[in-house]
Amino acid sequence: VFASWAPKLHAHYHDALRKVEKKIGATRCFSGNAFASATVNVGPAVRTFIHRDMKNLAYGLCAITALGKFDHKKGGHLILWDAKLIIEFPAGSTIFIPSATLSHSNTAIQSGEKRASFTQYSAGGLFRWVDNGYKTDVQLQKNPAAYRRILSEREGGWVKGLAMLPTIQELVANV
Repeated sequence: VFASWAPKLHAHYHDALRKVEKKIGATRCFSGNAFASATVNVGPAVRTFIHRDMKNLAYGLCAITALGKFDHKKGGHLILWDAKLIIEFPAGSTIFIPSATLSHSNTAIQSGEKRASFTQYSAGGLFRWVDNGYKTDVQLQKNPAAYRRILSEREGGWVKGLAMLPTIQELVANV
């Protein structure tokens, strides 16, 4: 799904993980998956309060899947605060959101119902580590010339990141 709806961003994620696998022999959470991390939030009545996942890739997407048995008309709604949207989010649904930059939460479910969630995401630090030649920023700062070069390369990074997101025209073409 990620590759179909955001192919450039998916390729960026996949490429970073491929480099990590090659460099340190790490394995993916799930074979062929482009996300570096996954979390299962078990119930019985999972809900989140308003937050941003600030350690995720700033221009990236997070996949959220609702699980359980609950009346999605009465609870478990996904709220995208900055977009001023409240979305009915039934069990089995998956949505991709820019969780690092978009404040989000979900509403409580009814008494006696069950809700869990499965999220997939990638930390921005992983991409920086790859871009830094497999060094943290702290390690890279020990070589001032290399650090200045990397900082220079990062300028305008948000433009490159936005260019990886699908346009409305690209999204419509996939429908």
